[in-house]
Amino acid sequence: MTISFYKYQGTGNDFIIIDNRSKVFPKNDTDFVKLLCNRRLGIGADGLILLENDTESDFEMVYYNADGRLGSMCGNGGRCIVAFAKYLDIIGDITTFKAVDGMHSAKVNNKEVSLRMKDVSEIALKHQYFFLDTGSPHHVQLVSDLETLDVNKEGAKIRYGLYGAKGSNINFVEQKGPNQFFVRTYERGVENETLSCGTGVTAVALSMYSKGATKDHNVQILTRGGALSVSFKVRDSSFIDISLKGPAKQVFKGKIEV
Repeated sequence: MTISFYKYQGTGNDFIIIDNRSKVFPKNDTDFVKLLCNRRLGIGADGLILLENDTESDFEMVYYNADGRLGSMCGNGGRCIVAFAKYLDIIGDITTFKAVDGMHSAKVNNKEVSLRMKDVSEIALKHQYFFLDTGSPHHVQLVSDLETLDVNKEGAKIRYGLYGAKGSNINFVEQKGPNQFFVRTYERGVENETLSCGTGVTAVALSMYSKGATKDHNVQILTRGGALSVSFKVRDSSFIDISLKGPAKQVFKGKIEV
């Protein structure tokens, strides 16, 4: 059987996306998903996303980590699948879709996608770091000279040493201006640094506001893959109306034998 696939990227966070409305993809084949995401033996990606039908919204997003396992919410992946749905003419410029953490709304404006993230009511301030869930669990830690930091080494040390087998995504942050931060992320499931992480930069923006490092409700984030912005409102110590905004681009498409 031959399956058509599309490769998308959002600030360097790259995904294989497949239209699975006809339910032809072998969803329980972990090894096959892992092979497709392998950068030497397969197509290569940080994750794989299936677009499926949903009775309550425009479509459903099913996300797999590069290790072949079903993952938690992926912000950049969410923005990319919205761009894909627009490409397929499933949606217009506004959409609502289902993901593992619930319903999300999004807007498309030319090559940019703004994705509504889930509300966040709890941010834990630990010793020299923050921990919160923005659809995926995130550790946020301020560092100096981030450009030279060995993110893979230090990220893996915290991911396994502090959070065990379940793990967490690890974000290292350096402030660049009153409302601008440089972020590098070690992602669980990929088990490596990625060029960008949508739920990660969202976690950073909220953490830095909680810390008082910025007073702005529209935070600019720089990643190795490009720039993103995170806007939000604050109500009763909770963050609401959180939006992750940035580019989402189709890189190429192809076919692969199953």
